[in-house]
Amino acid sequence: MYHKVSPDMNFVDREKEVLSFWKSNDIQKKSIRPVKDNEPTFTLFDGPPTANGMPHIGHIKTRVIKDVVPRYHAMKGQNVSFKAGWDTHGLPVELEVEKMLGINGKPQIETYGVEPFIKQCKKSVWKYKDEWEQMSERVGFWADMENPYVTYDNNYIESEWWALKTIWDKGMLYKGHKIVPYCPRCGTALSSHEVAQGYKCVKENSVFVRFAVKGKENTYFAAWTTTPWTLPSNVALCVSPKDEYSLIKVSTDLDGSSKDVYYYMASVLVSTLFEEYETISTMKGTDMVGMEYVPLLPYATNSLASLKKKGHYIVSDSYVTMSDGTGIVHIAPAFGEDDARVGRQNDLPFVQLVNEDGTMPEDCDEVKGLFVKAADPIIVKKLSMEGKLLKKMPYEHDYPFCWRCDTPLIYYARSSWFIAMSTKRDELIKSNKMVNWYPESIRDGRMGNFLENVVDWGISRERYWGTPLPVWECECGHRHCIGSIEELKSMSDDCPEDIELHKPYVDNVHIKCEKCGGKMTRVSEVIDCWFDSGAMPFAQYHYPFENKEFFESHYPCQFISEALDQTRGWFYSLLAISTVLFEKSPFENCIVMGLVQDENGIKMSKHKGNVVNPWDILNKQGADAARRYFYSANAPWLPSRFSDASVNEGQRKFIGTYWNTYAFYIMYAQIDQFDPTKCSYDMKNLCAMDRWIISRLQSLIKSVDEKMSTYDITGSARIITDFTDELSNWYVRRCRERFWAGDMTKDKTDAFMTLYTVLESFTRLCAPFVPFVTESVYQNLVRTVNPNAPESVHMTDYPVCDESLIDNKLEEEMTLVQEIVVLGRAARSSASIKNRQPVSDIYVVSNRTLGDEYAQIVCDELNVRKISCMADASGLVDFVFKPQLRTCGRKFGSKLNNAKEVIASLPGKETVNKLKNGSITITVDGQEFELSSEDLLVETVQPEGLSTQSDKDLTVSINTVLTQDLIEDGLVREMISKIQTQRKETGLEVTDRINLYYSGNSKLGEVIFKNSDFIASETLAVSINEEDKSSSKEWDINSEKIYFFVEKA
Repeated sequence: MYHKVSPDMNFVDREKEVLSFWKSNDIQKKSIRPVKDNEPTFTLFDGPPTANGMPHIGHIKTRVIKDVVPRYHAMKGQNVSFKAGWDTHGLPVELEVEKMLGINGKPQIETYGVEPFIKQCKKSVWKYKDEWEQMSERVGFWADMENPYVTYDNNYIESEWWALKTIWDKGMLYKGHKIVPYCPRCGTALSSHEVAQGYKCVKENSVFVRFAVKGKENTYFAAWTTTPWTLPSNVALCVSPKDEYSLIKVSTDLDGSSKDVYYYMASVLVSTLFEEYETISTMKGTDMVGMEYVPLLPYATNSLASLKKKGHYIVSDSYVTMSDGTGIVHIAPAFGEDDARVGRQNDLPFVQLVNEDGTMPEDCDEVKGLFVKAADPIIVKKLSMEGKLLKKMPYEHDYPFCWRCDTPLIYYARSSWFIAMSTKRDELIKSNKMVNWYPESIRDGRMGNFLENVVDWGISRERYWGTPLPVWECECGHRHCIGSIEELKSMSDDCPEDIELHKPYVDNVHIKCEKCGGKMTRVSEVIDCWFDSGAMPFAQYHYPFENKEFFESHYPCQFISEALDQTRGWFYSLLAISTVLFEKSPFENCIVMGLVQDENGIKMSKHKGNVVNPWDILNKQGADAARRYFYSANAPWLPSRFSDASVNEGQRKFIGTYWNTYAFYIMYAQIDQFDPTKCSYDMKNLCAMDRWIISRLQSLIKSVDEKMSTYDITGSARIITDFTDELSNWYVRRCRERFWAGDMTKDKTDAFMTLYTVLESFTRLCAPFVPFVTESVYQNLVRTVNPNAPESVHMTDYPVCDESLIDNKLEEEMTLVQEIVVLGRAARSSASIKNRQPVSDIYVVSNRTLGDEYAQIVCDELNVRKISCMADASGLVDFVFKPQLRTCGRKFGSKLNNAKEVIASLPGKETVNKLKNGSITITVDGQEFELSSEDLLVETVQPEGLSTQSDKDLTVSINTVLTQDLIEDGLVREMISKIQTQRKETGLEVTDRINLYYSGNSKLGEVIFKNSDFIASETLAVSINEEDKSSSKEWDINSEKIYFFVEKA
């Protein structure tokens, strides 16, 4: 009937069998429920990974968190739409291809050829596709990976063009000359949300420099900067208009010579730069405006001469703060947003002495050709030698690096294309508040703060492999945005029928200018690849050109999840695009996942040698073990301290315990040929243990369903683990003898039916979490006895709580039983009495009532013959006394030591009762002394013969006095345990009858003789004889040695 179940924990091979079963029977597709009229569907959007990089252990976390939610909703009967995707554009791909081709940078790409380079990029994106698909399949990731969306596909790009055209028509897509975060290695600007992903804490030198005031000898403006490489492009100094500034005098110059030297700087900051000084005068910042100074460095002379604009004077702006520096800020409009704004407001000259590749130009003699960061120390040295460096000091701060190539970014004036997201700030905040964020703090914290300060999205990239920006320009200045292939063909005379929407192909397509009739050419830029991924809600369906009705019925989606670093990446791009196009968030619920760290909480990296290969875990412990770890170790949004030991512990506590409980049922059901399809039970007539476990199961189903409906995956996983322990280590262990009974009595049938019912429902409950082991269990537990059952556990319905079966009072009483047992075991341990050694009495003090049926469970579990419930714990404790030296020292004087002995011998309870009513009298060396409670220190002790443990409102005490009868009973139980162990070691089946032989201990022989019937029934012995066998095994029975030999009868 049932197939025999191996007790080993080799779940990896079982999982491979399950994978084969799923694949050969197309279970994934069969598990998708049909759409029902008036029933909600469940849609999950997949954040697309890039397949030109290997999957790591963090990707298992994202895969399994995403997978458990749609599995749950599918088993709830909902039609689930979960389309996998691939992010295929962008600089990471280009960098990989450059490395493969042995070229470096844009000029070498142009030399190699854009078209062959694009073809190589298209190949490269699939470099690790097989590894991704194998990993995804192995962990049970049931997204639709046969029909994924691919961001380089023409249909996908066309949908993006539609979106950009819509944004253009709203007047939100524009070209502007702005200071943008710029990667000199990649040769392109970055968006603000890309910059947010690449910050690192760096230590650099900041410098205090002095600018000589024109027309005033030995007088300077003191300024501060953290970017010395921008000083060659300085055109002004900026002060705060309302703050106070001082002209101070110091008596020593930088070269150490005695000389009066004067400095202008903010009054509140003078002491941070100078220790000894004299204030000559004070003024407001506005009073300094217009004062001129001598340029610090000569490099901008040529640029300034050609611009014919005045520079090198004091301006003011309220952005200048008094928090650090000198209160005087050096202005280089080409390298900062505030600098650029101040430059425009004051019509300052625009000097940009940095090349596009981040190197210093020919005009900068000493540092020409050097990368800006490499130029810093040389510029500082030059300033020091020329007597212009006031101070150099280390400065630790967060600095942005390119998230793709790890090059330090610079803020650089560029002509770029932008989406005017700043005009949609309020709408973005509204969309953000539509989302249920997990954790909730993301909404008003990390995401909310970002949206409060949202800037226009710099969307263009001066690169090659990406979605082409669909804007065509004419020499007359007219621009047109194309929104579809059909529109492009209708306006062009040279567009191929099978046009591929990539460079260089679209660059060869021209359209006719509607203004002047001239030829329009596409602008050269491609777009930010984050726009690609943010467009996936509609672009994956080629909306609005196809699947319009399907998209609109599945939008917004119910759930997304990615790591924390996507808050200002994919999450923002989704929110931004959908808010502009559809005026709402594209997702309703979002779990923001924490990063996976090593076991010491350190970020994994190759150079630290702490990276975990996901296949090491999958091939050793299996997918279910990895899944269970990520569900239960901590809330998904917290960092995971991943370790092999943690995965093993979870496998043992949950999967192993669940498997052993199932194996126990199968073993005894097979022995008795029990068929659950031919039996039933009456809930009202079940024993307390059966009614309790069924009630607990229904309570669990209710709790898990409530938690999963609010995306509490960790809470669900943890209470499932707790129930597994209760099922195995309480219910099954307490009921084992019912399964061992010889005849199929009603009680035995009830035990079988109860355990089967619980296992069957529990297996369905756990299926979304551990899909492999539950499939193994289901196929044997259910399908072998009911071939008409659904083909897979994942095609069954999720269990629904039957609240009529929940007995809260019963669960509370059983909880009391379990608490008593825990304290009882602790009391045994404290008294060094083994659990197999019976004791005579247990005393329980609690304000909760313990019924007779539950009292018997306590006695059985703790191996106690009698239980007594008491109103208070006074009878379970005794007292000892010591003198309170503060009062007794004066009272006893020289007799204090003798008094200590008398006080220590006082009867505990009697003395306490007397003290409650007043005082006691003691005699010391023939003299009487009266003592009150103030004279004594009272300590609680356990009375002789009792071992007591307490927790909150519960006290449990056991009688530790062992009679000869109790000792003998303990010896019997110890011997039975050893014989059962020897049966197992010999390889006997649980049903095998045996011949038992003993030798070597006449004392224990007498005990065996007296209790032979009981020992025989417990060990299935048909004969027990005293005989010395050559292969007997020696055992220690409570310090008594004896030899046993067992053989199959």
